[in-house]
Amino acid sequence: MLTVVLPMRLCVERAPESSPMMKRVCFLLQVKSDRLDEYRESHKHVWPEMLAALSRHGWTNYSIFLRPDGLLIGYCETPDFARALAGMQDEEVNARWQRGMVQYFETLPGGSADTSIVPLQEVFHLD
Repeated sequence: MLTVVLPMRLCVERAPESSPMMKRVCFLLQVKSDRLDEYRESHKHVWPEMLAALSRHGWTNYSIFLRPDGLLIGYCETPDFARALAGMQDEEVNARWQRGMVQYFETLPGGSADTSIVPLQEVFHLD
């Protein structure tokens, strides 16, 4: 079986016409194939203080999708993704969450999911 490890990618591009201040953001990450069930389970119980921190720093309409082969796709909307990401770096709860999550992922060049993001370009959108 051939396993393809994808680097985490992120797209931050055009804002929806209905909300000129928001940008759509998506990212790819690879979850280890032997850790899929545990990863899913961990997201059934996201800590309330982690959810509050994400909201406080502008993460809205945030979803994570997972394919059976471990390909993870995340999506959120935010006015300024660089600021949203930087704000989370100052949160102790995020540091704890990232330490717990790192075990589930294939190689993360930045050491954790949230520091391994590389932008992608959005090429199409339909409202």
